[in-house]
Amino acid sequence: MSETESIIYGIRPVMEAIDNGKTIDKILLQKGLSSALFKELFFVVRQNKIPFQYVPSEKLNRYTRGNHQGVVAMMSSIEYGDIYSIIPTLYETGKVPFLLMLDKVTDVRNVGAIARSAECAGVDAIILPLKGGAQLNEDAVKSSAGALHKIPVCRHSNLVEIITFLQESGIEVVAVTEKAENTYFEKDLKKPLCLLMGNEYEGIAWDYLRKCDASIRIPMVGTIRSLNVSVATGIVLFEAERQRNYNGTD
Repeated sequence: MSETESIIYGIRPVMEAIDNGKTIDKILLQKGLSSALFKELFFVVRQNKIPFQYVPSEKLNRYTRGNHQGVVAMMSSIEYGDIYSIIPTLYETGKVPFLLMLDKVTDVRNVGAIARSAECAGVDAIILPLKGGAQLNEDAVKSSAGALHKIPVCRHSNLVEIITFLQESGIEVVAVTEKAENTYFEKDLKKPLCLLMGNEYEGIAWDYLRKCDASIRIPMVGTIRSLNVSVATGIVLFEAERQRNYNGTD
């Protein structure tokens, strides 16, 4: 899908896409619009909890030469899942939940690479914030080698609420952060688990970090002392996979 094909523009076409249940990643709205029709669209956007951003008209003009009426919707390349229904289903089928949560990882290719590692490591679902993360477009899908179509991806506006829900569901939420005292290979990762990864620049938000049940770090001896987030995620995911599936036999 090209960038042109992955957008819808114009107030009524965007409203129709929402009404028809199309998955929209984000909506760009021109600053200063206040017509009755625009207010109607804005109400629908808020009601459906679709991420939106106010931008100058020049930015919208870069997406299309058509009459966008101050509105451009970025269509998602994947369908999103519902974590509230996924967790009970995992338990009902006898699985030990293995989840991954990403806090504002914004690079599309990093998210794709993380999804690829997650699918290979047996992760049951990926949880993303509704706002602040990468757009899951075709670049993300390509970087994931199709994993984003194979593993459920869930978005939510309040990750603190989701962390609480997971904990109440018997799932331990473990933050991977350089601030931790214990290393990742010292931690028991066999139980119902959600690993939380932050972005490379700011790490995990304090509101999330203080809610976690535990934190772990990847020990480093080099002078740079930082890893690409997709590499760091892969390291910890496969340690969890090893603990869960290696039974000590060849």
